[in-house]
Amino acid sequence: MAKIGIIGGSGLGDPKLIENPKETEVSTPYGKPSSHLVTGKIHGVDVVFIARHGKQHTIMPTNVNFRANIHALKDQGCTHIIAATACGSLREEIKPGDFVFVDQFIDMTKHRHLTFHDKDKVIHTPMADPFDMDLRTRLWSTADELGLPNHKKGTAITIEGPRFSTRAESHMFRSWGADIINMTTVPEVILANELGLKYAAVAMSTDYDCWKTDEEPVNYDTVLARMKENAENVKKLIIETIGKMK
Repeated sequence: MAKIGIIGGSGLGDPKLIENPKETEVSTPYGKPSSHLVTGKIHGVDVVFIARHGKQHTIMPTNVNFRANIHALKDQGCTHIIAATACGSLREEIKPGDFVFVDQFIDMTKHRHLTFHDKDKVIHTPMADPFDMDLRTRLWSTADELGLPNHKKGTAITIEGPRFSTRAESHMFRSWGADIINMTTVPEVILANELGLKYAAVAMSTDYDCWKTDEEPVNYDTVLARMKENAENVKKLIIETIGKMK
């Protein structure tokens, strides 16, 4: 039976959403994860929740201990990961509030541990199709049923942050074929694949990145406001999808 790791904002770990929640502090060979784990069930399915940026959103993207987060979920027996992430849109058709179930990534990070295999031996992990097709299909099918606007595939480019991109960078990323931009998918998806966990991202567009000159350039207040507006849709989507994974 599937056991689902959920990575995202603190709202997804709301005890009201998880049956018989239990908060547990754990450690891994890579240190402590970003938050205590919240374990329990959703619709009878075992789940484990981690707040990626800490319970109070105090950890900036570069400082997230991605290896500890993924290792902790593996240690808990998770088989799948559903990761919520805010993103900027690089395409006119991906509107603020839309969901994107990405199938590819481009790595533009600079200061992160990208592998568990950096000592003793070299492991080359296949990464042609990093996002699990079955889990993505479940998510977008549920989004369709709920009437949530969504895009069945897309390429995410992950930048280091915490700054947003320049206009020149934004145009460059579009020319490379990227559809959305965020700061957390890499190395999260890479590490999940290394440990054999099936991973899918629920990317929610909060803004048009600064390539779009007829829109105000993205700022953090806009991102937070859009995330709050759509938080219930994110929760509903993840909860309903998990309910079908018994």
